[in-house]
Amino acid sequence: MRVLLVEDEHDIQAFLRRSLEEAGYQVDIASDGKTAERLAVETTHDILIVDLGLPDQDGISLILKLRKIGIDAPVLILSARRSVDDRVRGLEQGGDDYLTKPFALAELLARLRNLLKRNSPQSNETTKIKVLDLELDLLRREAIRSGEPLQLTPQEFVLLEYLCRNAGRVVTRSMILEQVWGMRIQPDTNVVDVHIYRLRGKVDGKGQHPMIRTLRGVGYVLKDR
Repeated sequence: MRVLLVEDEHDIQAFLRRSLEEAGYQVDIASDGKTAERLAVETTHDILIVDLGLPDQDGISLILKLRKIGIDAPVLILSARRSVDDRVRGLEQGGDDYLTKPFALAELLARLRNLLKRNSPQSNETTKIKVLDLELDLLRREAIRSGEPLQLTPQEFVLLEYLCRNAGRVVTRSMILEQVWGMRIQPDTNVVDVHIYRLRGKVDGKGQHPMIRTLRGVGYVLKDR
């Protein structure tokens, strides 16, 4: 699941980014409304977290602009404005939920999960991925192979989700770095190789038919047949 976090307070921004990534989300960051508009158009997000007190515009104005151009992902408003009028206005002007600062991380994560469930289709098409005998539940952040749950770290789950979404297609290290880690690490790092190695041990372990293949000098592919 990919989150667009629109927050200009650097301490809160850093805390939320770290916490969301540890919870298994992919996070894009915007410190102002203009950057948020660009990121929202360039990348599809499953949910948005928007602070109202942005340096270049009011968060409500940003939400209205995004709704106008067709961005319909659920929006969790995160704001220090605590009055009933502020909360009502936020919910009436395009927000789907409203959480005041200071906040408890557990409550924020619970609200995100509820919004994602509420806005997901009745079918499981967008909340579950199945490749051969490997199944991913995107809402529960669980992976199962041949009926056995896989004990994955949040980052391993995100990596496996990316491989599953591209099953049968070769993905390069650069593609994985960009999509899974957001290129926030050095391109010559071996973090991809290390995570693939650990993930392969869990997905293809216990005598399972190998699904994750390495194509030397090219990249990786998750077999779908």
